[in-house]
Amino acid sequence: MKKSLFVKKQGNVDFTFLTTLIILIIFGLTMTFSASSASAHYQYNDAFYFIKRQMFFAVFGLIIMYAVSRIDLEWAKRIALPLLGITVALLVLVLIVGEDIKGAKRWLKLGPISFQPSEIAKYCVIIFMAKSISARKKPIQKFFADFIPYILFCAFMAGLVFAENHLSGAFTVFVSGMIVLFVGGAKIWQFCMCLPPVIVAVIAAIALEPYRLKRFLTFLDPFENYLGDGFQIVQSLYAIGSGGFFGLGLGQSRQKYLYIPEPHNDFIFPIICEELGFVGAVFMIALFLILIWRGIKIAIEAPDSFSSMVVCGIIGLIGFQVMINIAVVTSSMPVTGMPLPFFSYGGTALVFQLAAMGYILNVSRYSAKNN
Repeated sequence: MKKSLFVKKQGNVDFTFLTTLIILIIFGLTMTFSASSASAHYQYNDAFYFIKRQMFFAVFGLIIMYAVSRIDLEWAKRIALPLLGITVALLVLVLIVGEDIKGAKRWLKLGPISFQPSEIAKYCVIIFMAKSISARKKPIQKFFADFIPYILFCAFMAGLVFAENHLSGAFTVFVSGMIVLFVGGAKIWQFCMCLPPVIVAVIAAIALEPYRLKRFLTFLDPFENYLGDGFQIVQSLYAIGSGGFFGLGLGQSRQKYLYIPEPHNDFIFPIICEELGFVGAVFMIALFLILIWRGIKIAIEAPDSFSSMVVCGIIGLIGFQVMINIAVVTSSMPVTGMPLPFFSYGGTALVFQLAAMGYILNVSRYSAKNN
């Protein structure tokens, strides 16, 4: 008898996780509108230009999230290999026919819809690695026989993304795999053995590309050329500092008026700090911490090792992106294109994030059912 894709009888979802997620989505949409209104009015004479599109993708993403939360968990294992094949094909295709925007080919266009294959790659690596590791009959002990093949796979996937001139995306894909590998039982000493070549690769990627090297030098002293390369990060620091404890008020940001370039994208956190102050920033970080905490709890209570590793990979990826985004906009590390999950403008990223949240909610249903 053929197994149905959707399961009718399941337990309840994790209420705390779902509530926190809904608050993050509403908060994110509110701040996307606030941060984008000035740019949208200037570019398109429509203050609602960006938020209308973001809300469309949010609704579509929520529908996908609900559907994913109801499917049989076994289907995730079954699609791992086909998903890998499709992802690799899309990553190669984008290099051939992708849209060239500012010297980078990251977007594939299907009619009116554009998307980044690198967004699929993040979750593809997590799912494929989880399936492979969970299917093993022995732990990851031998460095060359057990550990290195997974490193090479992650490096291959990251390399395809790097070929798009997308260093931050490549690094995120690689880290996604490392999170699953660590949860799957790899030892810390094994990661330490691979650290030197990874550091060398990152240094080479920065040094061999003039604009990346310029970003690194700007990071060392952004105020040295505050009207040139350091302009964006200096304006970001002004926004964060001017917010004070309680902020200037929702919608009252000054830096969004064409001081911070595209403030609704990667640099949306400074607008949150400026408008809602220290309190608003702490509230946002607290929401992410609650989401991560509940995600880890769901992973611990997952019905099998595959589901547990996928949930850890997804929640670890969200935490990593939040950490890097905040580090960038506070000048704690060089500027790189790392969006803030659920807040930064971008339909592709939001839909895949919500689909991933649907999987975590699905696992929480099984956990509730089995407890």
